[in-house]
Amino acid sequence: MPLTKLRILTDRMTGAERRFKLRTLVTLSSLPLFGVVAAFGLAPDTNTNSITPQTVIEGIALPASYAGSGDMTFERESTIQSGDTLSSALARLQLDDLEIQQLVSNKALRPLAAEIRAGKRIQATTTQDGQLVSLRFERRGAPTMTVTREGDGYVATEASDALETRVVMRSGRILLSLYGATDAAGIPDKIADQMAETFSTNLDFREDLRRGDSFSVIYTVNYRNGEPVSPGKLLAAEFVNAGKPYRAVLFQDPFGREDYYTPEGESLKKGFLRSPLEFSRVTSSFSNSRKHPVYGFHRAHTGVDFGAPTGTRVKATGDATVVFAGRRGGYGNLVVLRHPNGFETYYAHLSAFATGIRPGRSIAQGQLIAYVGSTGASTGPHLHYEVRIAGRPQNPMTVKLPGSPPLADAQRARFLQQTAAWSEKLHLLRGTNLAALD
Repeated sequence: MPLTKLRILTDRMTGAERRFKLRTLVTLSSLPLFGVVAAFGLAPDTNTNSITPQTVIEGIALPASYAGSGDMTFERESTIQSGDTLSSALARLQLDDLEIQQLVSNKALRPLAAEIRAGKRIQATTTQDGQLVSLRFERRGAPTMTVTREGDGYVATEASDALETRVVMRSGRILLSLYGATDAAGIPDKIADQMAETFSTNLDFREDLRRGDSFSVIYTVNYRNGEPVSPGKLLAAEFVNAGKPYRAVLFQDPFGREDYYTPEGESLKKGFLRSPLEFSRVTSSFSNSRKHPVYGFHRAHTGVDFGAPTGTRVKATGDATVVFAGRRGGYGNLVVLRHPNGFETYYAHLSAFATGIRPGRSIAQGQLIAYVGSTGASTGPHLHYEVRIAGRPQNPMTVKLPGSPPLADAQRARFLQQTAAWSEKLHLLRGTNLAALD
């Protein structure tokens, strides 16, 4: 081949080689970039539904100290669900069907079927080969029951529960209603009821409640085995209404009687509650002359009407004796109570009487006596309430009611010893925004 042609061919190959190396370099340097683009581009569109899951079972050898042990036990636990039966609860513990049948059919264990409640725990202890050793059932209002195997049968025993009482402090602020605020603060309704009743002689929660009012409460909670089971009693409380504070502390006298006082020792229990209903509205006031809604003519309205739904609880406004409980003309179902100092109170248009309400029965202030209704001359459910002194009707909303006797001087030292701690805690809570302090 001539020398000239050979040089030209060599030059072409060298150029081609340079171009190949350049393309290779560009391609290789672009791979990470394209890889990133691919990673971001494909991930959202990846169809994971088409991927078939696979179970991989791999045997793991136990240490020698466990592999040869034949007395190992295993614990399983479940929570009772709504609609559970004893059989379905036991089945979730992976007990053998025959074992479940024997447990359910055992006469000694049949009461358990009626005592299981949603939210309670059930625990099982089994041997390595699945044989039942014991069961533990949490029950409502009763100690935990343990069922153990003995031979071919079972034995049920009640555990000695650890019971304790804890003190809880909470506070809140009124936005819409008292119970809405206490619910938001995690305060049980029973404690809210006690607070409302304690301050009912000074505050009308139907009319006086204001947005922004605040409260603090100190109360007890009963625990069983570390779990709360029921609220206890109100120990101290403060309610600030329209900027004015009202405070209460619980005091127990030497005879075991309990009552609420101000931190200064003044009794909060009045001779009479202002209203026989916890929450209601006045639909008709006391009047010397008004047009009767049923009869159509004007006559005196000798009491106050409180509008409330049928079945609302009616309380005695003071300590008394029942002198009448029955049907009386336009009053419909009526309870008449006689109080000390010549006072009588009337509760009319009732739907029903409380158990045991009959003439001669002694009644304590705040005790349930009847339920709101619409019997007699009534156009709708409400309570007609009267206060009479020496037989003459008085306006229940304005009449001066007798108070309770003051704390005896001999009890003042005992009172301060019992209540000083609660008064101090109320002072600490005052002005704070504690949601809860256990």
